[in-house]
Amino acid sequence: MGTVLVLTESTPDFRKELESIFNGKKIIFNEGNKTDTIDDETAKDIEVIFGGPSKAFLTKCTNLKWLQLGSAGANNYVNGEIPQSVLLSCATGTYGHAISEFMLAYTFSMFKKLHLYRDQQTAETWKGIPIHPKSVQDAVVLVVGLGDIGGEYARRMKALGSYVIGLRRSVQDKPDYIDELLLSDKLDAVLPRADIVALALPGTKDTANIIGKQQFAIMKKDAVLINIGRGFSVDTEALCDALEAGTISGAAMDVTEPEPLPPGHRLWKIKNAVITPHITGGSISDTDNYRHALYLENARRYVKGEALKTQVDFSTGYRIFRE
Repeated sequence: MGTVLVLTESTPDFRKELESIFNGKKIIFNEGNKTDTIDDETAKDIEVIFGGPSKAFLTKCTNLKWLQLGSAGANNYVNGEIPQSVLLSCATGTYGHAISEFMLAYTFSMFKKLHLYRDQQTAETWKGIPIHPKSVQDAVVLVVGLGDIGGEYARRMKALGSYVIGLRRSVQDKPDYIDELLLSDKLDAVLPRADIVALALPGTKDTANIIGKQQFAIMKKDAVLINIGRGFSVDTEALCDALEAGTISGAAMDVTEPEPLPPGHRLWKIKNAVITPHITGGSISDTDNYRHALYLENARRYVKGEALKTQVDFSTGYRIFRE
C-alpha cells in the first residue's frame, strides 16, 4: 500500500477528510515542500503527491501513480519530469477569483495613472499629470486565454461595461460575458482594436513570445498590456522598447522573462510599467479552500478509479476538460 505525500499547507479539517478518503494509507504531511527530510526508502513507496516537488525528488519516487499539483499551470511537469503513465492533475479553477481581482487592480491603476501618482507621492509632488485617464466603460478588452483566470477577468470587465473579445486555442461555445470569441491565430488581427491586452496563458511551446516587436507595433498607442500567465509569453526587450518609445501606454506584469527580474534590468526603471513578483495567485485563505476542495474531489475520484477533474494532457500541457 503506497504512501500519500502532502507538500502544501493544510488545515485540520482537510487532513481529517483526506485520511478518511485514503482509509488505511499512510499519509505524510510535509508542509513547506521540505522533501530533503524524506529518505530514499520512503520516497520509493510514495504513490500520490499533493504539491509541486522538485525534479530531483521525483526521480526517487519510482512508484508514483498520481501527482496533484498546487499550481494552475503544469508546464514544469510535462517534458519528461515524470512518466506519462503517471496521472498528472493541476489546480486550475481555484485561482480565477483571486488573480482576476489583481488584474482589475492593474487595469484601474494603469487607466487612472495611479502608479504615476504614487511616484509623485514618494517625491512629495502635488500636481496633476498631463495624461488623460481612460475609462473601462466601452473599452475594448482582449483576453488571451479563456481558462478559469482569463474567464473570470473577462466576466468582471464585461460587468463594468467593457467590450470583451476572447481568444482561445479550441472551438467552444461563447460565454455570455464574451462579445466576440475567436481562435488564437486571430491575435494579430484583433490587437489593433484593443485598449487592454490581458494575457492569462499557461507555459507551452505555443504561448512562447506571442507578444513581441511585431505585435507592439500594431497595438494602440494608448493600449495597456497585462500579463499574469507566464513571462516568456512576452519578449521582454521588445516590451521595454515599446514602453520607452511610447508605442504602448503601459504594462502591468506579475510574471517576467527572466524571472525573477534581476537587479539592474531596465524594466525596473520604466515609469509606465507596474511589476509584481509573481504573487497574484499567492496564499489567500479562500483560494486555499478552493484548492483543498479540488484536492479532496480528485482524491475521491482517484480512489474510485474515476477520471480526475483537472487531469493534464501531456501533449498540450492543458487540462482535459471534464466535469
